[in-house]
Amino acid sequence: MPDRHVQVLVIGTGPTGLGAATRLEQLQLPQSYLVVGQEDVAGGLAGTDETSEGFLFDYGGHVIFSHYAYFDDTINKALPKEDDWYEHQRVSYIRSGSAWVPYPYQNNISQLPQSEQLVALDGLLEAAELRAATPTVKPVTFEQWIDRNLGKGIGEMFMHPYNFKVWGVRTSEMQCKWLGERVAAPNLKVVIKNAITRTPAGNWGPNATFRFPARGGTGGIWKAVAEMIPREKIQVGRVVSVDPVHKLAKMGNGETIAYDKLVSTMNVDHFVDIVQVSSEADKEKLRMVKQATQELVYSNTIVIGLGMRGQRPERIGDKCWLYFPEDNTPFYRATIFSNYSPHNCPAQDKVLPTLRLANGSAPASTEPSSGPYWSLMLEVCQSAQRPQNMDTILEETILGALATDLLRPGDEIVSTYVRRFEHGYPTPSLGRDAALGRILPVLKDDFDIWSRGRFGSWKYEAGNQDHSFMLGVEAVDSAVFGTPEMTLNETDWVNGRRNVERRLQ
Repeated sequence: MPDRHVQVLVIGTGPTGLGAATRLEQLQLPQSYLVVGQEDVAGGLAGTDETSEGFLFDYGGHVIFSHYAYFDDTINKALPKEDDWYEHQRVSYIRSGSAWVPYPYQNNISQLPQSEQLVALDGLLEAAELRAATPTVKPVTFEQWIDRNLGKGIGEMFMHPYNFKVWGVRTSEMQCKWLGERVAAPNLKVVIKNAITRTPAGNWGPNATFRFPARGGTGGIWKAVAEMIPREKIQVGRVVSVDPVHKLAKMGNGETIAYDKLVSTMNVDHFVDIVQVSSEADKEKLRMVKQATQELVYSNTIVIGLGMRGQRPERIGDKCWLYFPEDNTPFYRATIFSNYSPHNCPAQDKVLPTLRLANGSAPASTEPSSGPYWSLMLEVCQSAQRPQNMDTILEETILGALATDLLRPGDEIVSTYVRRFEHGYPTPSLGRDAALGRILPVLKDDFDIWSRGRFGSWKYEAGNQDHSFMLGVEAVDSAVFGTPEMTLNETDWVNGRRNVERRLQ
């Protein structure tokens, strides 16, 4: 006999699991549910760590910009006070040589040296001619999309090297269906006009303005959302096996939980390894699913945090996040994390010793002294094609920050943070969609398992915090009512509009 029975079991307490729990709690159905997560703090990959010195660092670059009223309703209910949030205008640049080019790069070639502008414009004009000559041709790879829409000049100067640093695979190994609103296709007339007049382009994209929590970092949002779920509905523990035929989940402590429907937010390539079936027909289905998961590609993310003493440098100003396509840094993105909230750093009156100067020299004094303080958060991709040495990555990152003028040699470093996250980015590889087509329908239709989330359903284009949360909400509606899952299956449609049909109230 199982130790307990629930109608809906949810594995994971990241945004997707909490989305499922929020919807189940809102529905107030007679059906029971339980959310289990192996971490004692909610948030998953949207969490936040605090160093011993008092600096906060997110598990990567997370900001709030939403496509869903329901998501906004939820986080506003979780953090309802006006001083719970900061709202920012995005100030973002690409480091190109010794210059900072406003984001997006392809709209701001006017800020490049003239010789590079000519290379970029030549490529843009050739790409326009190619599209006109072959209007029915559809690019298959990301490399083809770049060359066809942005031209080889911009591709070689920025898009190909930068995306290799982000994804850890070549653009020729990636599909282009995932792009949607994430990459700006430039208006050629405007680009030429701006190049002649040396005018930067205006802000573009869905995250041109964004919100960030005042306290607790991004993880503070999800702690607050979890607190809206009754405590007895969330259990800390690790699921070690799932029997989808008898609808039983076994926990690491030996407890067994019977369920009717299962929503899993685990990495699907790991989740299928804990699924256990007995019949030969089910074993064959599971074997095919496991085989398909081997075709999914991902990279790991290494997050490096640096806490500095002193006033924020004038050269840093109000910058938000910065992109680095060149080889003089291991990181592809840097965030001025102290600009998001002053509470991401210790209070000015906190006294801390200097650990080292940025150039590696010992400080003149190791006596603790007060602030003010500021901080950098830097992200590094680790993959088979971009291996990283964890023993040296901190020093390589500091050297990269010096090479790009993020740091100066005499800057005082008072705190460092390094953490590696396996499964950082779900890569939109060429074989991804075919593999998912052999995984997700079998789990759902044959085994009553909704595998959802950033790595549960493996769609980067539906992997932001708002998407991930709504994947959980919609999985519950699908499991309980049989309704369509728009975020999973119609991502371009969802991303192209403000979704107000579902509200928390």
